Formats: sequence, structure tokens, C-alpha cells
Amino acid sequence: MMNKAIRCLTRDATVMAMVIDSTDLVARAEQIHETSAVVTAALGRLLTAASMMGIMLKGREDTLTLKLSGGGPAGTVMAVSDSKGNVRGYAANPVVEIPLKPNGKLDVSGAVGAEGMLYVMRDTGGTEPYIGCTPLVSGEIAEDITNYYATSEQVPTVCALGVLVNPDLTVRAAGGLLLQLLPFCPDEVIDQVEKNVASLDPMTVMLDGGLTPEEICAKALAGFEFDILDEYEPEYRCNCSKERIARAFAAMKPEELRGLPDETGRVEVTCQFCDKKYHFTREDLEIIAAGAEGAGKA
Repeated sequence: MMNKAIRCLTRDATVMAMVIDSTDLVARAEQIHETSAVVTAALGRLLTAASMMGIMLKGREDTLTLKLSGGGPAGTVMAVSDSKGNVRGYAANPVVEIPLKPNGKLDVSGAVGAEGMLYVMRDTGGTEPYIGCTPLVSGEIAEDITNYYATSEQVPTVCALGVLVNPDLTVRAAGGLLLQLLPFCPDEVIDQVEKNVASLDPMTVMLDGGLTPEEICAKALAGFEFDILDEYEPEYRCNCSKERIARAFAAMKPEELRGLPDETGRVEVTCQFCDKKYHFTREDLEIIAAGAEGAGKA
């Protein structure tokens, strides 16, 4: 089964809705990072939100980064998306064991913390990326995304996110919903959307029950005629390469670069997003250092 995201617009152009089944990409993140259940839920929610927000980017080469620093034991949690919703991410501490909440649910807020900030960075190819940040409301992530849109972008938004983790730590279901009221939305539309949202089951219940993104969208937009504008099949995708790491090395001072090799004369670099390892020899680093020195003199 593939991940699937759809973006819909009501025919009266008052409400935009996006729904994603992100089960496969969250499962891939769990496999790469070997996260504990609560970190799988936290990272999975952030990846799901980033994928939906990435799809809303205007430019094909634009990227979006969500960074959640809440002061909890999971540390910083980060997710990066492209404009097709392909994502990658990590949690600074992938294994966190904390008690379940009284209702038996995973305590995502307890893992990420609620005393901190949500950062939203959009790189649209300009000289400086757009960076917005809002204080965390709950650390449960969906409410924090909703608050970001309300306070930083003044867009009334409903965000629902969910990750269901099996007892063996594999991912059973994951997905998200984003509803946005467009400018000049009349009160009766707002009332209908609020009524629909109040009647929705949690995302994981709907997905685990076999509902498709189209069916979830129809529930969220009950009472409205709508069209599906786009369909995507986002995946967990890292764009790391040895060339990218070499470019990062080239930005270092040559003397720092020459001091990197260990006693074997090598440097190992592990990608935070996909855990892939890259090796550079002393000779590799000498070539990069010489190139940097040459560029500095030019």
C-alpha cells in the first residue's frame, strides 16, 4: 500500500481540506530510526503535518521544515518536506520510555515537552528562508500546528494527526487532516465545519477502520460539494549524498578539515535523516581543503 494525500476545495471556494494516509512513510521512519512507541507517534505526527504543509508550497523546488523544541526527553524533533509531500525527519533521542497517559494513550506531549517553540521554515529559493515560530500550546503537535496557523498566518485552521503503534512497535496506522477556512468565509460555513469536525472520529480510528482519504474528506466536508484538486503519493525520502557532505566540508576552515580524520585516517559521517554512512579518507579531505583554499584566493 502506498501513502496517499489528497487536496480538496469546496465548490463555493470557502474551505480547503487535505487528508493524508501516511502509514507507510511513518513506518519507514520507525524502521530507520528504531524509535520507541511514543517517539514513533511524535515523529510520525510531525512528518505527517510536514507532508501536508509541504504540498501547500507554491514552488516546485520549495521546501518546508518543522522543528519542535519542547524541552522533553525526546529532544528536538524535526521534519523536512518537499512540495510533493516527500518527507524526512528525526528525533534527537529516538528511544524514550515514559508511562502512558491515564486514558491509555501514548504521552506524546510528555516525550516532546510543552515548554518551547514550534519553528516553521519555508525555503522558497530566495536569499533568506521564511521563519515563523510560535510557543507550544500542548506538545501534542496537532494543536500546535493549529495555533501556528492562527497566530502566525492568521488562517483559521483545524489540524488532526494520529499515529497508531502496534505492541511490537510497528506502525498500524498514521495520517492527518488539515482544514482551512478561506478569506470571506460566511458564518454558516464556519458553523457547518465546526459541526463536522466535532463529529469526526480520531484519524487513527478512521484509517484503521479502512476509510480512504477520500472518505475521510467527505466526512470532514459533509454538507458541501467539493472537488479533489490534487492527489499525491508522498514517501519517506532522504536527499543526502557524498557530494552534499563534501560541499558542507568545503565550508569549514581547511585546518579544521585536516584535523577530522581518526587514527585510521578516515572520517565517518552518518546522515541524521536516513542513518546512511559516508566515509572520507585523509586524501579526500585534503582535496576538499585544497579546493577551499583555492576558492578563497580566487
